[in-house]
Amino acid sequence: MAHETAATPAAVVPVEIRDFILERFPLARKKTLSDTDLLLENGILDSLGILDLVAFLEQRYCFAVSDEDLIPDHFKTIQQISVFVHRKVNGSN
Repeated sequence: MAHETAATPAAVVPVEIRDFILERFPLARKKTLSDTDLLLENGILDSLGILDLVAFLEQRYCFAVSDEDLIPDHFKTIQQISVFVHRKVNGSN
C-alpha cells in the first residue's frame, strides 16, 4: 500500500480503515458497518482491538500515536478515526 500523501483523496482513508476493521474483527463482518457506527459501544473494537488498529494507522499513514492520543473520542467511529488520521498526517493535534 502507498502511504498517505496530500494527493490521496480524503474519501480513501475511511475506506481503508473500514476494510481493515472488517478484515480483522469478526463482529464487524456480521453487520453492515457504516462510518458512524459506534465501534467501542457495539463491541466491534475492544482495548486490544484499538491497539491493533493503532499499529495499522501508524504503519499505513506514517505517524506516531502518543499516549495522549489514546482517548475514546478518537476511536468511536470510522468517521472520527478518519478525522484523527487527517489531523496527525497534517501535523496538527
